[in-house]
Amino acid sequence: MTAKDLFQRYMRAFQDSTEHTGTCEPCQAGQPCQDGEPLHERFARLQDAYRARLSQQQRR
Repeated sequence: MTAKDLFQRYMRAFQDSTEHTGTCEPCQAGQPCQDGEPLHERFARLQDAYRARLSQQQRR
C-alpha cells in the first residue's frame, strides 16, 4: 500500500466517522453505537497507521 493509498483510506474513514457522529446522538455523547463503533475504530486504526508512516518517513 502506498502512502497516497493509506492517506485516502484514512481520510475516507475520517469522513465516514464524522458523518455518522453528526447524526447519531449516542456517538455524539461518547457512547459509540453498534453501527458507529466499527467506523470509529477503523478511523483510529488508519490514523495510527498513517501517523506511523509519516514518522517513519521523517526518520529517513
